[in-house]
Amino acid sequence: MTNEAEKITAPYRLSEDDVYSEFKTSKNGLSESEAQKRLAKGKNEIISAKKDSPILLLVKQFIDPLIIILLVSSAISLSIGQFIEATAIFVIVLLAGILGFFQEYKAERAIEALQEMASPYANVIREGKEKHIHSSEVVVGDVIIISAGNTVPADARLIETHNLQVNEAALTGESTPVEKISEPINKNNLAVSDRKNMIFAGTFVIGGRGKAVVVATGMNTEFGKIAALLQKTTSRKTPLQQNLEKLGKQIGIAALLLAFVMALMGYFIEQKTFVEMFIWGVAVAVAIIPEALPAVVTISIALGVRRMARRKALIRKLPAVETLGAVDVICSDKTGTLTQDQMTIREIFTNDTEYYVTGVGYKPQGSFRINNEFVNPAYQINLMRLLEIGVLCNDTVIDFNKGEEIIGDPTEAAFIVAALKAGIDYLKLRKEYPRVFEIPFSSETKMMTTVHLVENEKLEAYTKGAFEIILDLSDKILINGIEKDLTEEEKIRIKQIAYQKSEKALRLLGVAYRRLNSLKEVGEANENLVFVGFAGMLDPPREEVKGAIRTAFNAGIRPVVVTGDYEVTAVAVAREVGILKEGNSITGPELEQLNDEQLNEIIDHTEVFARITPQHKLRIVDAFMKKNHIVAMTGDGINDAPALKKADIGIAMGIKGTDVSREAADMILTDDNFASIVAAVEEGRSIFQNIRKYLVYLLSGNLGAVLALIYAMVAGFSIPLTAVQILFINFLMDGLVAIALGVEPPEKDLMKKKPRKASEGILNRRMIEYIVSIGVLISVITFGIYFWEGTFVFSHRKLMTVFFVTLVFSRLFNALNCRSFDMPALSIKFYNNKFLLISYIISIISTILVVEVGVFQEAFHTVSLSGGEWLACIMVAAWVWIFIEVYKILRLTFSENLRTSNG
Repeated sequence: MTNEAEKITAPYRLSEDDVYSEFKTSKNGLSESEAQKRLAKGKNEIISAKKDSPILLLVKQFIDPLIIILLVSSAISLSIGQFIEATAIFVIVLLAGILGFFQEYKAERAIEALQEMASPYANVIREGKEKHIHSSEVVVGDVIIISAGNTVPADARLIETHNLQVNEAALTGESTPVEKISEPINKNNLAVSDRKNMIFAGTFVIGGRGKAVVVATGMNTEFGKIAALLQKTTSRKTPLQQNLEKLGKQIGIAALLLAFVMALMGYFIEQKTFVEMFIWGVAVAVAIIPEALPAVVTISIALGVRRMARRKALIRKLPAVETLGAVDVICSDKTGTLTQDQMTIREIFTNDTEYYVTGVGYKPQGSFRINNEFVNPAYQINLMRLLEIGVLCNDTVIDFNKGEEIIGDPTEAAFIVAALKAGIDYLKLRKEYPRVFEIPFSSETKMMTTVHLVENEKLEAYTKGAFEIILDLSDKILINGIEKDLTEEEKIRIKQIAYQKSEKALRLLGVAYRRLNSLKEVGEANENLVFVGFAGMLDPPREEVKGAIRTAFNAGIRPVVVTGDYEVTAVAVAREVGILKEGNSITGPELEQLNDEQLNEIIDHTEVFARITPQHKLRIVDAFMKKNHIVAMTGDGINDAPALKKADIGIAMGIKGTDVSREAADMILTDDNFASIVAAVEEGRSIFQNIRKYLVYLLSGNLGAVLALIYAMVAGFSIPLTAVQILFINFLMDGLVAIALGVEPPEKDLMKKKPRKASEGILNRRMIEYIVSIGVLISVITFGIYFWEGTFVFSHRKLMTVFFVTLVFSRLFNALNCRSFDMPALSIKFYNNKFLLISYIISIISTILVVEVGVFQEAFHTVSLSGGEWLACIMVAAWVWIFIEVYKILRLTFSENLRTSNG
């Protein structure tokens, strides 16, 4: 049982005295005895939901219709002496079960990751003394002390702040550090990101210090609420799991019925013994049941996973690989996913001139342009002055030896990078103009001022901060390096220019200076300033994102922005990368006013969701799923974890992502690159397509064999295949060749096709028609040559051999058909799939040995064939490939002519 926080509506609305009163504490903190009483109610910990034991998890892997059918097949094979067949089936089932066990066991670690991320220790005031305790011992009412480098141990109301800045990106999705205050906020229903006088468990203090009264611990924190959502959120089965489960039942029932009927036919028509026909019927059932299906699925997915890993996408849950191929909506976080999470100065206004700065992120390569014409910044006096002030009134350092590591504030890093683009050595400049005094940034003043020693021992105060504040404090303006009076009319005009910039979601920082006669005047450093200009910056989109989003649209996939950031910023980024076109945007508070029915009405026309909370994200994902969309959710923060688990496939960031999001996700992008999702989707589509190829090949071949057997029995011929021959064909065709088809490389133009519908099974109408037509073709060809040979060949054993060889080669030719359901086999390079080539060689050699080598002839009931007979069998079997090849060519020609006439 977790510690119960006091039942109040909004701690952020309370004054300091009211906070003490509400939580029954004081400036001196709690007494030890009171703290122990409160601790007895529950520790400050994330409580995991009750989970299945490892043994129960393992047992559950085998409670599946397909697995049960395979185990029965194993027992049946064992009963007729097929020890190798039985062992192979059992090993496949065991491996599939173990794989599933490890995947589920690893997925449950998401809650444990939340526990590990909690702050290990905390500084509290108890009985007027500072004390260092384990974070699990923090209770409601404790007064905690925080400073730079601390992880916040619990949700708390700030009562004292000193330039306190907290990184809440993992909780809210906002990349910019939050400047905290201690004054009450008299507003209702504030979003977590707007509670500036609150700090939250699991967030990180990057600057300043403060004191706060704990108002919630454990599962009652915002952090804990997300953990609770994660525990309650269930993942629905992937389309592949649903289809395989259904298909397993259907094939199993059909196989048993067919085997039973055919065995009865043999018993009454052939006058065979009951035991003999039972064994033969069992062999037919074993041949029809696709015992290699789990192996094909596992191998196809495993190879796909390897290819994805090379393309920077790491798969955590194997069944989810296939789901990628059906995704038609991607709910993407903004910060760090679509953007680089690197503040960049895009535009500068100074000297009544607008400069555009090229280059993105923290790479110091770029240029300055006026109306798309390159300018040398060294000859732009005002521009150089603005950039020099920007790096002097600045505490940040960039370590380019450690991959552009930022030591300080991202906003200040943007000034450093812009200065480097202009050729300014900022470290050398800081040595030339040493700092002698500073007024740190505060949330009250919204600016920072530093005093420097310049030429001739003179002093200058440099100020940067919120644009409007800096402009209003200025009474002069720098024009061409000369100070001039700044009129009210001029201020209004500059504000109008700034407003246009802000509509592009640029964050504006003003820059100014003032000369001082001595340090005694530092109290006036922020008065009567000389306005130099302002810089507009933003977190730029990743370079690869635009192309990836275009590819997504071409593939019928709809990207949507779902972020905790402000609407104007989210809309600007969405529009720049190409997501926002004709759709709408909506904020979290607006979303709360909609019921589920109203949300369903707008969900397909909304492309940007801003100021979103974890609960909102769940509603959004759920709304898409209710409209039969296959939904992928990308994210990197704690706040994304429940939605990542709820979505059909959750995609977490590997570099900037939290442990919680990575554990809850199905896939992790190792390079945090949105473009890698597109590559993963292609692999997902390829995997599903290969599983479909395997099934179509398997079922069409099995149908052909069964129909040919039925034709022979109805026509009064002896049964043309023995149980051993049936199992031999099953081993070659349903094993080696079928598995080889399951690892075909991706076909061309996969990403130019629309995603398949969520309701579409592995075997859609076209595939079923394909199976039936090829099955009938194989049966007619195989029985045809058997019937023809029977008119002048009186050896039943030779007829059986001809039937056997023709059936084997018919199915080998059919494998060529199944490499693509659209493209002719002649257009696909055979050596692209070395596994198929090897399986062909093994199958052909094995068939020759069984027919021509004496020791095998007795076991498999075959006789040698002449060269002419071999050639006849192969040429007749080739019609299976020729017929389908001609059909594909005609179909492609017709489709091309239709496109030409419509175009």
